[in-house]
Amino acid sequence: MRRSTVALLIAVAALSGVLWLGGLALAVQDQFFSAAKPPTKEQRPPTAETRQHDEKMDIVALGDSLTRGTGDESGKGYVGYMVDELRRQTDRPIRVTNLAIRGLRSDGLLRQLGQPEIQRQVAMADLIVMTIGGNDLFQGGEALKLDRKQLNEAKRRYVANLDRIFAALRRFNSEAVIFAIGLYNPFGDLDDAKRTSAVVRDWNFASAEVAARYPNIVAVPTFDLFALHVNDYLYSDHFHPNAAGYKRIGERVASLITLTEEGEQ
Repeated sequence: MRRSTVALLIAVAALSGVLWLGGLALAVQDQFFSAAKPPTKEQRPPTAETRQHDEKMDIVALGDSLTRGTGDESGKGYVGYMVDELRRQTDRPIRVTNLAIRGLRSDGLLRQLGQPEIQRQVAMADLIVMTIGGNDLFQGGEALKLDRKQLNEAKRRYVANLDRIFAALRRFNSEAVIFAIGLYNPFGDLDDAKRTSAVVRDWNFASAEVAARYPNIVAVPTFDLFALHVNDYLYSDHFHPNAAGYKRIGERVASLITLTEEGEQ
C-alpha cells in the first residue's frame, strides 16, 4: 500500500514538472519569438469609397410637405413613385430616409441641417432629393398676396438661404447627387395666373442659378408638368399634388437618374 502511494506521488510530481516546463517554454516563445499582433482596426466614418461598395442604396429626402407626400392618399408622394422607377433599373436594395417636415421654409431647413443626426444621415446618402421654397413664396398655401417689394425681399432671403443649404449639403456629403425639385404654379387657373406664373418662373430661375454654383446638384423642373390642366394633378386643397401629380414628379426625377450595373449613378 505504501509502495503504491509513493509511486503515485512520483507520477504526480513528474507530471507537474512537465507542465511547468511546457508553460516556461510557451512564456519564452511569447516573449521573444511571437509575431507582433496587428493593432486593432480603428472604426472610421464611412467615406465615398465605402459607400460606393455598400450593397444598399441610401436615399435621403429633405424639405417640405411636397417631399412628405401631403395630398397623396396612398402616402407614396413623389419619393415613392421615384423609387418604384429606380427599382425597375436595379436589384440593389433601396433605403429611403424621409426627413421632410410639413410647412418647412428655407430658413427652417437651414436650421434642421444644423442637427448632428441630420448631418449624419446626409453624410451616409448616395442620393439626395429635396423640395423647398413653396412655403417661402406661397405663404399659408394661398395665392400670392405680396406686393412687388415684399416679393423681392422674400426672394432675396430665399436665395440666400438656398445658397447656404447647398453649401451645407456639399460640406456634409461631397459625392451624393442632389436633385433640387423646382416649383410649380398651383394657381394657374385663377384670374392672376399670368402674374403668379411669372413669379414662379423667376424663383425657379434664381434657384437653378444657385444650384449651378455647386457640383452634382441638379435643378429639376416641374412647372411644365402642371402648366396644362392643373386641376387634374392637384389635391382637394388646390395646393398640393394628388397621386397623379406626384407620380409625374417622381417619374421626372427618376428619368434623370442613371444607374450602372453596379448600382452607381
